[in-house]
Amino acid sequence: MVNALAHNWWLVALRGLIAVLLGLAAFLWPGLTWLALVYLFGFYALFDGVLAVITGVRRSKDTPRWWVFLLEGIVSIAAGAIAFLQPALTGLVILFVIAAWAIITGILEIAAAIRLRREITNEWWLALCGVASIALGILLVLRPATGGVALIWTLGAYELIFGILLIFLGFRLRNWNQPSNRRRVVPTSP
Repeated sequence: MVNALAHNWWLVALRGLIAVLLGLAAFLWPGLTWLALVYLFGFYALFDGVLAVITGVRRSKDTPRWWVFLLEGIVSIAAGAIAFLQPALTGLVILFVIAAWAIITGILEIAAAIRLRREITNEWWLALCGVASIALGILLVLRPATGGVALIWTLGAYELIFGILLIFLGFRLRNWNQPSNRRRVVPTSP
């Protein structure tokens, strides 16, 4: 596997470069990046919906529950259509889903910290994570535009770091591909 990676080191570096470019785009054009994510969701929902409808229709002879696939497909197609027709609304809904997830996760983390306080030390770290999650959720609800930009910038930072690391890995693999840089395994005699 290492040989295959080393042979195609440039693909690893190219992947890193694309990640860096996406990260920079998130910082330079956060609104456009958010719109691209909404449209990506729309494409996925439409594609998933069409496949679910096809599955439902094809399974109509095999199972009495074929209509579940059909219904799922119709809902997915509708969600995809809404994403394209009302991207601002779709972005807001996605943001509120993330906010609800953060608040619920935070509450559960605080509850877990309270339950664990007799079993572990420094359980307050978990409670602090819960408070941070709740604060994030509240921020997203109260300031959706700011929260959306913050999420895009977080993704952008991740892409930048990930991309830079992949570029370094690609060039290390290129150097590893040189015969003089390979490790030699010397068999030991029994």
